[in-house]
Amino acid sequence: MTEVQLSPEVAEYTEVHRHPEPKSFLWKYIFSVDHKVIGIQYLLLAVVAVFVGMALSLLVRLRLVWPEESIPLLGTLFPVGAPDGVMTPEFYLAMLTMHGTIMVFMVLTTAPQGGFGNYFLPIQIGAADMAFPRLNMLSFWTTFVSFALLMAAFVVEGGAPITGWTGYPPLSAVPEAAIQGLGQDLWIASIAAFCIASLLGALNFIVTTLDLRAKGLTMMRLPLTCWTWFVTAILGLLAFGVLLAAGVLLLMDRNVGTSFFVPAGLVVSDKQIDHSGGSPILWQHLFWFYSHPAVYIMILPSMGVMSEMVACVARKRVFGYEFVAFSSVAIAILGFLVWGHHMFVSSQSTYAGMVFSVITFLVAVPSAIKTFNWTATLYKGSIVYDTSMFYVYGYLGLFLVGGLTGLFLSSMGLDIHLHDTYFVVAHFHYIMVGGQVMGYLGGIHFWWPKITGKMYPDIWGRVSALLVFLGFNLTFFPQFILGYMGMPRRYHVYPDEFQVLNVASSLGASILALGYLIPGAYLTWSIFKGPNAPDNPWGAKGLEWETTSPPPTFNFDETPVVTEEAYQYGPIEEH
Repeated sequence: MTEVQLSPEVAEYTEVHRHPEPKSFLWKYIFSVDHKVIGIQYLLLAVVAVFVGMALSLLVRLRLVWPEESIPLLGTLFPVGAPDGVMTPEFYLAMLTMHGTIMVFMVLTTAPQGGFGNYFLPIQIGAADMAFPRLNMLSFWTTFVSFALLMAAFVVEGGAPITGWTGYPPLSAVPEAAIQGLGQDLWIASIAAFCIASLLGALNFIVTTLDLRAKGLTMMRLPLTCWTWFVTAILGLLAFGVLLAAGVLLLMDRNVGTSFFVPAGLVVSDKQIDHSGGSPILWQHLFWFYSHPAVYIMILPSMGVMSEMVACVARKRVFGYEFVAFSSVAIAILGFLVWGHHMFVSSQSTYAGMVFSVITFLVAVPSAIKTFNWTATLYKGSIVYDTSMFYVYGYLGLFLVGGLTGLFLSSMGLDIHLHDTYFVVAHFHYIMVGGQVMGYLGGIHFWWPKITGKMYPDIWGRVSALLVFLGFNLTFFPQFILGYMGMPRRYHVYPDEFQVLNVASSLGASILALGYLIPGAYLTWSIFKGPNAPDNPWGAKGLEWETTSPPPTFNFDETPVVTEEAYQYGPIEEH
């Protein structure tokens, strides 16, 4: 059991480092150093970003339904981007670039770590706050500045960049190119600011996990969410610096005249670009050395949330807890060794490609361990089919498809055929959106009573989960077929035989958008009209369920002392 009593060592630390409770609205809710308020700020930022990104994706899907047809409404809304009701190629690519950037950085990277991690890590380890509360606040506002810079790219002269979310040179590196104006500089500055914010946050997570755990809470008693937040922070500390350096070099190429990524002899608009000669492939190495670990920066926190929900709905300790915990470490180690599988067609050595291919197959093993162990945990469990359970099933189904299709792309021979086709788009979304966003939505529903102190209508939660699952599959499964048939991604036109599958994909996107909108409605309703939530409505285990809903300013009236292993559920009982 978990006793609650004062630990002198932790109490002394808390008294020294506690920040005074703010009195004004501005300092209590805007510039707060309370980790819970900062976690909510991250979640709200992610919600705003996800709806912006979703709107951009619907524009993209609209263009792909009728590639050559005029849509008068588009001409009215976007007289420059769609002057005759048909999106220009530049406008289409700009929407695609900004959709990918917003979703990858401002949603998938921000929500599970910055949102849930900031809110629940101190509570789950029995601490009063993060180790560096003011640094935590600075991290959020730097992220906010990053988002503001990204949004500014829409309105500056030249408009948003068209280089894709990967920002490949030489197009992104040449300032003289007329189609790449200030928007591209703002895009790079936004990514650099995001990297700085993430480095600050990673440092805070690592120190908090190592130094502020309650008495008796050893590393092997940590909730699996804490393991994933901790490993994700280590990944971020090692990876974001690489992307930050690459972004600085790219800005220098565009504005100072350096030649890190601009090749010699480049001609743009019949004009010779005067550069001594750099390597566009260097950007790919730097970008993907960051971006493949970043895949696990995005997905690991959702895996931790999934472990919490699986244990709760099954009323059992997670099967093979130690294997699940250390599989996160294995993912982190192997994740740094596979960036080259994004570059099979970049003229890299065939022998290097073989090594990257083998390691890519290996990195699937720790993810498979998690999936098999979650399934074993559910086996013969006391399953209650509430909203959390629906998101667990949805996550397992979508992540399984994403993982298996990743094996196709791990093989050099198949990847040469599938590279830069819609097969890659579908695989990426099954992992990132199907896995991460399902985990994010599941976590919102699982912890909503704890965060707000209110209950939501469970029937609507189950309806929204089903809509998301069905809409997602209708959106992205046809893209596997399109990619296999050879349709390249980022193209705004295609042969007529691809239209049926593109129409089906766009129809699925509409259903998926509805599945995302419904939770916004009933969760907002619950804040004002929902019944008050008990401290532990699900009968779950963990320190966050032993404090009030919502928790007080410093989380616990007395510092908890942990005396049992994680997820020690008793005999099967109803909840």
